[in-house]
Amino acid sequence: MQFTTKLRDARTALANRRTARVAHRRLADELASFRTTAERAELDQLISRHSPEETEVIREILYHHDVARQHRSGRQTAGLGGYLG
Repeated sequence: MQFTTKLRDARTALANRRTARVAHRRLADELASFRTTAERAELDQLISRHSPEETEVIREILYHHDVARQHRSGRQTAGLGGYLG
């Protein structure tokens, strides 16, 4: 394989990774706007209509948001939505 081909492939891979990171960051920012118990309960209801494979990324982001919120508040909460429902 020629050097130029390897270089092009590396640039393409980096550009694809950058695009994926930007999309992930935008999704995380959008999901962070669901803050109240009611908003999170509604979001959880919507997510439950889809398969775990379809919602894996969303659930991971929400989990990380919950962990960060619990860490900031210093109190224990239960459940995916971070509320004691």
